Parts: sequence; C-alpha cells; structure tokens
Amino acid sequence: MKRLIASILLALGAFAMAHATTFPAPSADFVLIQGGSFTMGSPANEDWRTGDETQHLVTVVPFYMAKYEVTQKLWREVTGKNPSNFSGDNLPVESVTWLEAVEFCNALSRRDGRTPAYTVTDGGATVSWNRAANGYRLPTEAEWEYAARAGSTTPFYSRKVPGADDVNFYGHYPYQIEQNYFNDSVLETRPGVYRGTTVAVGSFAPNPNGLYDIYGNVGEWCFDYYGDYKDCLDESGNTKTLITEATVYDSAGLYNPTELSSGTRRVYRGGGWNDFGKNLRSAYRAAAQQNTPLYNVGIRLVVSAGPSKGIVTTREAATASKSTGAKSGKTLIIYYSWSGNTRGVAKEIARQTGFDIIELELVKPYSSNYNTVLNEAQRDQHNQARPALKTKIDAKKWAEYDTIIIGYPNWWASIPMPIATLLESYDFSGKRILPFCSHGGGRFGQSLTAIAKLAPNAMLAEGLSIHYSGGSSLARDVEKWLKKNGMK
Repeated sequence: MKRLIASILLALGAFAMAHATTFPAPSADFVLIQGGSFTMGSPANEDWRTGDETQHLVTVVPFYMAKYEVTQKLWREVTGKNPSNFSGDNLPVESVTWLEAVEFCNALSRRDGRTPAYTVTDGGATVSWNRAANGYRLPTEAEWEYAARAGSTTPFYSRKVPGADDVNFYGHYPYQIEQNYFNDSVLETRPGVYRGTTVAVGSFAPNPNGLYDIYGNVGEWCFDYYGDYKDCLDESGNTKTLITEATVYDSAGLYNPTELSSGTRRVYRGGGWNDFGKNLRSAYRAAAQQNTPLYNVGIRLVVSAGPSKGIVTTREAATASKSTGAKSGKTLIIYYSWSGNTRGVAKEIARQTGFDIIELELVKPYSSNYNTVLNEAQRDQHNQARPALKTKIDAKKWAEYDTIIIGYPNWWASIPMPIATLLESYDFSGKRILPFCSHGGGRFGQSLTAIAKLAPNAMLAEGLSIHYSGGSSLARDVEKWLKKNGMK
C-alpha cells in the first residue's frame, strides 16, 4: 500500500509539474508555487483539530501567489474606498466581503490589462470562475493550504509552534495554551504580546514559499464554498487515490478542486490578529457568508501560471439572506451567561425592544469558581462536548420566531459549548441570527465561524461584541447595533 501511495503521489506530482507555466508572473511581488500533490486536512491526532479536516489527497497545478496580503493603499487605488477597521497604507485591507474581494480582483485585472477571472450575476448570487483567464483571483482552499504548508505535514509550516515574535495574533494564547493555562512552562512557545491590531504586511519572516503573514494579521478569503471533505472519500471512508483521466480531470478542468458548487458560506483561512494559536493551523477552516465583512479578514491574490480548462459556476444556496429586518414573526433573545456580563447585555437589548428573552440553564451547571470553569470550558470545547440544556423551548413556540438574538461569553476564542447544544437542538433554517458576545479583548474570536458552521441554513446578521459588561456606553452601543440591523 505504501508503494502504491508513493507511486500515486509521484504520478500526480509529475502531472502537476508538467502543466506549463505559460503566464508570466504579474510582478516581483508574486512567487511561483510549483504544483504537486499533498495530503490536505489534519491527522486525527492533531491537537485542536475539528471534524471538518478529514485528510485526503489533492493535486494542484502551478500558480502564482502574492507575497503579501492586499494593502489598504492598493485597495484604495483600485476602488477609491477603504473599508478597514484599522487605518494605514501598508496595513492589510480588512472588513471586505467575499463579493467585494471578487469585484476587486476583476477591477485590478482590468486596470492591469488582464482578463478578469470572474463573472458575477444575479446580484452576486451566481459567481463563475473562468479557469483560462490570466486575471487576479482568490486562491482555492486547496491552493491556500498547499502554499501555506510548504511541504510540511505538521500543524504549522515550521516545526516550532509560532509565537508573537513570528506571527501577529492573540499572542497571549499560543497553540496548546488552553489545556496548559495554569502551567504554561511546559509549552515550547510561551505566551507573548497581543497587539490588538493589524500590522504592516511583511513585518515577520516569510514561510519557505516566500509568503508573508500566511498565518495571522488577517484571515484570507478563498474561492470555495464551505463544506466537509466527504466527497473526497470512497464508500469505505478511504481517500480516493486512483489515477485516471477522470480523477486528474474533473468536469471543470484540471484537478485543482473546489469544494462545492453551491453553499451558504465561503471559506477563509490563516487566522487573524485576534485569533488564538489553534486557529492559525494550516488545516484550520473558517467560514462566513459571502456578503459579510469581517474586521480580521482580508485577501491575498493568486494568478494562474498557465491556462486551465473550463468554467466553475457557483451559486448561493437559499437562506434567509434576503432579509434586511425583522419579518412578520417574532424575535427571541436567548443567551448563556456565566459571570453576568452577557446577562446584562441581554437585558439591555430586551429593555430597548421588549422582545421575549430566555436564559439558557444547564442540567449540570459549570463551576462557580473562575479557575475551575476555565478548565471545564476548555475541556468541553476540546472534546466538542454538548452539555445538556435544562432550558427547553416548545417546537410550536420556536416556529413563531423569525429572528433569534443569541448571546454568549467569548470562551477560548469561540462559543461556549452550551451554545453549540442550542444550535444543534433547534431548526434554524430560514431564521435570522443576530449574535452578541461579551469578551475580554478578542472580540468574537472564531465564534462567528462556529455559529456559521452549526447553523448553515440561517442568515447571520452583523454581530455586537461588548468588552466585559460594556460600561457606560452599553445602552448607546446596543441601540446603534439594533438600528443597524433594522430591529428598531
């Protein structure tokens, strides 16, 4: 079997290397990523892996990738705008939606005399990628991971876990800090500085492929719709490895796979300035709606190195995405609170709106001791536990609500597991979710991705993050948020 797999890898690698690099590099700011085969995803024993990282064999053909994330200067030159949360010419652009990123790629292509890669129709609901085009584009998820790994099979491209001197992230929380929070001396990479902002692109050493900030600073939009990797497995659950014309060429062209032709969330990769170390891993997958701007997500450009065949057409699946405000039904505020900060925000929302409000209670509550609950929370998150809820909502009553306002504390850069239980216990299809969280500095962390994955058929509206209890500005911040979401 090992010989077979080795021969398969050699065959695929030779195929990819043989693919002509007939397009020149756009500029010295792009590096050629030689094509080849690799195992995408993470092994079952990788710490903090998630269930959507199933390993499978993938082949990509050569492509050019930008050394740097797109800067605010370039974005403004092309679009005349700068939507970024942080301001600076050499800072990466962020707070851009996936659709805006696609339009930017086309506009930059036209400016530079290249053939645009994308056709956008139906108000953005349908986006097609012309693989033969030489224009700028977003990487596929496979291209991004292949380029980030740079031949590695470990959680990060370097053997050593990156720290705050290597990457711009929430440096207080390097990889594996969660289960070693009270004894971080056992960690090879210790806690460092948390900058709380983006930094100039290229501030740290590049990966072996010459790519700067591939981890941290801002996450990077990919072309793909989010989905699990099950389509890469055969009936027995084994990775498909047969080398035939049918597997080397898919219906769209050369075997450089995209995940799904339809979906409700687009993938972004690499982690951002406020992410924990576990979310910087090469295999970690984040997802959001294509019309959602995120303050820690930007883009890195790719250009094909040679013409490929076919057009890939993707269509947004139906959700409540056309909603702009509350519909004829009711709105429910439902929240989980431990220290009381989230409870205070929930009550302020209820005071301003009069919406129904429910506090989630557990069959087996977490400890009231701070140090103990830290361990309990990370243990449950590590195990992806689903704590039983004492709170129950009648199905008929649930059906009355069109909009669900969900509140929670940011625990270990994600949702508390009681919120995961909630999301899996009720049907959120067609509903609009307004998330809010209390936090100690990381804003939403990766909690929005967690909600997006667990409620894929709901529409996520703009969220509200409150620092601890919110202080004297709480009422004003809540009012502004409600108005922005059409709830007042």
